[in-house]
Amino acid sequence: MQKKHLILAVLVTAIWGLNFPITKLGLAAIDPLLLTALRFTLAALPWVFFVKRPPIDIKWLAAYGLIFGVAMWALINLGIEAGVPPGTAALLIQFSAFFTMGWGVLLFREHLSLGQMLGIGLAVLGLASIILASPGHGTTVGYGLLLVSAFSWSVGNVIIKQSKVREMFAFVVWASLFAPIPLLLLTWLAHGSAPFTALLTHFEWVALLSLLFQVYAATHFCYWGWNLLLREYPVSRVAPLSLLIPVFGIAGSMLMLGHQIDFNEGVSIVLILSSLAVGLIKGRRGVRLARPDGAV
Repeated sequence: MQKKHLILAVLVTAIWGLNFPITKLGLAAIDPLLLTALRFTLAALPWVFFVKRPPIDIKWLAAYGLIFGVAMWALINLGIEAGVPPGTAALLIQFSAFFTMGWGVLLFREHLSLGQMLGIGLAVLGLASIILASPGHGTTVGYGLLLVSAFSWSVGNVIIKQSKVREMFAFVVWASLFAPIPLLLLTWLAHGSAPFTALLTHFEWVALLSLLFQVYAATHFCYWGWNLLLREYPVSRVAPLSLLIPVFGIAGSMLMLGHQIDFNEGVSIVLILSSLAVGLIKGRRGVRLARPDGAV
């Protein structure tokens, strides 16, 4: 991976990691489904009037928008509201790396090296350890929602590869257009008018800043950068980089929310960092660079 792309990847994962505790701040004042709907409304509007639609079939835009907004971020927000700490949520979503590697092998004929497989094993141990070490801090439903969200992210990665899109910023903007209406309908079906009324009567600046960070940093910039990496490199090379997200997420939770790391959690973080180092360094020889169409 080129140095400039590696720097981009670290910056993207840092912002995404910090987005978890920042989202927690927004959820203190806004319903999780409504917060997600507002995020993707602002991600799409008014930008669709100024950014030309990418020249791909609209089915890819619709599919990614629904996966991205409804099946991924809405479930993340619901999981955090259900009691999963932001740092743990950032860890659980990293199962997407394993799902994505599997898609790369099944659909794009990519090859995993021994180092990458060892990295997957270490990461699984780290993720399992941190979940088992904090049974009282999140609900089973919350953990399940995060795992479904991780799988959804992996499907979104596949859509990027299959659509062969080149205009990444335009892709994110136009795909975001398909998420708000389903999310607003789900908000109404789940809670009626209460979340909308609360938004108007209990406005908070912290919630607004949280929302703006989610839109312009975590959505526009990060998904442009991440999708650019997916366009240039095989999914099995890009996916392991997401394992940096929980490191930044936990650090952000410590700084913003006063989260304390115990010994077991520290061991888990070390395992995850080890999996990243092994999977990337040893994996360079084992994975051949695929063309954007998935051919090797």
